[in-house]
Amino acid sequence: MSLDAWIAAAVIVSMLLALAFELMPPAATVLTATVSLLVLGVIDEEQALSGFSNPAPLTVAALYVLAYAADKTGLLGPLVNRMLGKQGKVDRKSLARLTMPAAGISAFINNTPLVAMMIGQVTTWCKQRGVSPSLLLLPISYAAILGGTLTVIGTSTNLVASGLLEATGEPAIGMFEITRISLFSATAGILVLVFLVPRLLPERRAAVDEFTDEMREFTVQMEVIEGGPLDGSTISEAGLRNLKGIFLVEIQREGVVLPAVSPSRSLGGGDRLTFAGDSDSIVSFQRTAGLKSAEDQHMLAIDSPEHTFFEAVVGADSRLVGQTLRDLRFRGRYQAAVVALHRAGIRIDSGLGRLELESGDTLLLLAGPDFRARSRRGRDFLLVTRLGGPPPSATRRAPLVGLVAVAVVALAAFEVMSILQAALIAAGFLIATRTISFSEAGEAIDFGVILLIASAFGIGAAMQSTGLAENIATGLLDLFGGLGDLGIIFGLALATVLLTEVITNNAAIVVVFPIAIAIAVGAGLDPRIIAMMVAVVASSSFLTPMGYQTNTMVYGPGGYRFSDYVRAGLPVTAVVLVTATLSAWAFA
Repeated sequence: MSLDAWIAAAVIVSMLLALAFELMPPAATVLTATVSLLVLGVIDEEQALSGFSNPAPLTVAALYVLAYAADKTGLLGPLVNRMLGKQGKVDRKSLARLTMPAAGISAFINNTPLVAMMIGQVTTWCKQRGVSPSLLLLPISYAAILGGTLTVIGTSTNLVASGLLEATGEPAIGMFEITRISLFSATAGILVLVFLVPRLLPERRAAVDEFTDEMREFTVQMEVIEGGPLDGSTISEAGLRNLKGIFLVEIQREGVVLPAVSPSRSLGGGDRLTFAGDSDSIVSFQRTAGLKSAEDQHMLAIDSPEHTFFEAVVGADSRLVGQTLRDLRFRGRYQAAVVALHRAGIRIDSGLGRLELESGDTLLLLAGPDFRARSRRGRDFLLVTRLGGPPPSATRRAPLVGLVAVAVVALAAFEVMSILQAALIAAGFLIATRTISFSEAGEAIDFGVILLIASAFGIGAAMQSTGLAENIATGLLDLFGGLGDLGIIFGLALATVLLTEVITNNAAIVVVFPIAIAIAVGAGLDPRIIAMMVAVVASSSFLTPMGYQTNTMVYGPGGYRFSDYVRAGLPVTAVVLVTATLSAWAFA
């Protein structure tokens, strides 16, 4: 290999290690690698910036706006209600009613808002019937992932593959062109979800169930005595901050709830103070001078408009990862109090202020009713679900959003215009009709994903221009060539599956794509078919809670353990791997 190829290999390996060990956010990692290749002279400025002029990032951004509008208007609410039905048990029929429509919807609408909406409604449905949500939530996530592979707009990975093909001079992937590769694997995967996965998933206790049951044990409500030593003092002066084993959650004053109270807020006689903590601390705290028990109202009603509880899942790209609640000044920043935390199926309710947050942590919050709306303004939480609230219902704007989504699919499918053009017109129309505001459109876009996609094109350019992709492809052909075309395709698919489980799916497709094209050319296979197969497999991440956003979203609400993903994900991964390989082999 040339010197440039060795440099490119070193930079890419370093990037993969940084992604695997989550040393930096994925977008920052890929951007750093691209800039390093530029500075070291491996690629030029045109190659480094090629992704920013490619249609893929802008198309993904426009589709984020459409997905946000669908979420905001409750477009999917009635559909989810019909999917759940009125049956009172989890069986093959109920799983089919959930997973098949979920896969179908996620082929056209970003699966993140779909799964987010279903989590709350499925959890409520399960609670009403005494069923563990762990039997449903992970299959729903898997179904949404499988459905996303059915069309080119179903997942950003497919759009990235389409953009990479365009960069090589090939036409973009058509709306349903990729379906011939993914339909067999998606169908087989759904059948596995319905008939096999339920036998592999244990009934876990969901975070919300532990929360509602245990809050009675870990909360107490006290009242400030009029004219007492605390009447008129601030929270800080009263010594109600930095308490050991217990913390002040909220103040109720004349029927008005003040969550996430500031240390400078003054107390008044008759104020009801709600505290949370371990039972021993609560018992001793009830003897505090200036406070008296308000046991008649100490039970927290989760569905009360004054006491609004939320589940919030921390995402991989969140600035909360690696930070403590104390360092973040969480209560002041988010106007919300963390009552408890669930990590890998284990409830943590002490020492929260000193605990470093991790991706996948589920925070149980007490906040104002507008917390979910406010949380949309940032990317700190992957999922925010109100506990005990009414299921989301469609607004009068929902049919308009549905028509816009149908129009995008139809215009692109019949090649009236490109997917990028249709998506941009749709986003502009939704803003112009005030279905969403311009600021909401900006908030809807995950700029981390957009930056990752755009930056990653430089990685692909380096692999191709230095001959690194061709060298790797030659090695793989030597390794699997004796097994024929089917063996070559299977080896490539297996490598993609393994890579996508340790780094993001978009990063995986960019790294594997140039190798796949080189292998296809060397083996006399259709590069277009092989590229689409790699895109399908790169999206099929089922083995870890961090491999795909929707898997992370259901981690806490389902009460899952890491081993549950391995147990349930292995058969789905195996089926997708085999069927995608066979489909590509048949058409290549």
